[in-house]
Amino acid sequence: MGIFSRRQTAVAEPPPAVGPGGPGGPGARAAAGDAALDPALRALTGHWTIDRPHSRIGFSVRHAMVTTVRGSFADYDSALYFDGARPTESRAELVIRVGSVDTGVEQRDGHLVGRDFFDVRRHPEMTFRSTSTVHEGGESFRMTGDLTIRGTTRSVDIQLDYLGSVMDPFGYERAGFDGTTTIDRRDWGLVYNQRLDAGGSMVSEKVRLQFDISAIRSTAPEHSRPASGIEFPRH
Repeated sequence: MGIFSRRQTAVAEPPPAVGPGGPGGPGARAAAGDAALDPALRALTGHWTIDRPHSRIGFSVRHAMVTTVRGSFADYDSALYFDGARPTESRAELVIRVGSVDTGVEQRDGHLVGRDFFDVRRHPEMTFRSTSTVHEGGESFRMTGDLTIRGTTRSVDIQLDYLGSVMDPFGYERAGFDGTTTIDRRDWGLVYNQRLDAGGSMVSEKVRLQFDISAIRSTAPEHSRPASGIEFPRH
């Protein structure tokens, strides 16, 4: 993610806004939140797709209570819409082929795609579809969405930080985001484990998901979209 130059723009304190409910009502707060957005973010409004060779959709988990195992997924489709003027309109969708998991150890990867964990034969994909986005201030956002693993869907919150944007030497407009969330894998039916003699478990139930995103601006067709509101770009 080092290709991004973080751009900081001074923003004057916005005057009090008047909206539904009076000066302190929800309309005023929303207007004030929009006014506080960096103009550089507003310029990013549009459709984007994740550049897989320069991004990472990964995870990390404690192993045997003493070390951390890291892995990632190499094969996925993405569709992103970022609204820099109205962040609540931003949305994202990811469809990940779990058979592409890579932890650097072939035997471990084979175990992960088996019935003890992802059960890839019956559930070849995991998905994330956003349901809301909140601007938390500065360059930080919280995206809430439905994460589906092994046929089970639960809501998760992803903390997203904007890293910057750049026009690369090949003419692609890029924007960078870092995202993280921590889940309990048991909530999605991934309950396999082995207990250690000294106490604790071989594999932690807590899993940290990591989204290191280099997104490229894309052109999305204007015709009808699927129920999620996002359409994957045609290549």
